[in-house]
Amino acid sequence: MNFEKSNSIFNDSNQTISFLKKEVEKFVKDRKWNKYHTPKELAQAISIESAELLELFLFKSPSLEEILNNPNIFSNISEEFADIFIYLLSFANAINLDLSYAFQKKMEKNRKKYPLSEFSNGTYKKK
Repeated sequence: MNFEKSNSIFNDSNQTISFLKKEVEKFVKDRKWNKYHTPKELAQAISIESAELLELFLFKSPSLEEILNNPNIFSNISEEFADIFIYLLSFANAINLDLSYAFQKKMEKNRKKYPLSEFSNGTYKKK
């Protein structure tokens, strides 16, 4: 499997959301980009980067195995995913959003919307 830097000290197991948000905040502040990081601009950037991720799959259907074992495919996906994540963190910073709280509230809502009693057999339907 091709998990770049998985043995690095800088990985999901060792970093907090707070640390990542501060890294993005510092990056933006050091470049004096705050004036460009408005909610509207960041929402657009997230959408654009999401489209770039989607473009990697245009007219292709790589399997999970192909994605994990092809360094070029995995790297391209990883970079686009990171771009989206960085813009999401910057958006959270711009509007002072507590991501963990927002995540928890949304998961509570999802658990009610998609109860195990109705959705434990692998079927999916949008509610």
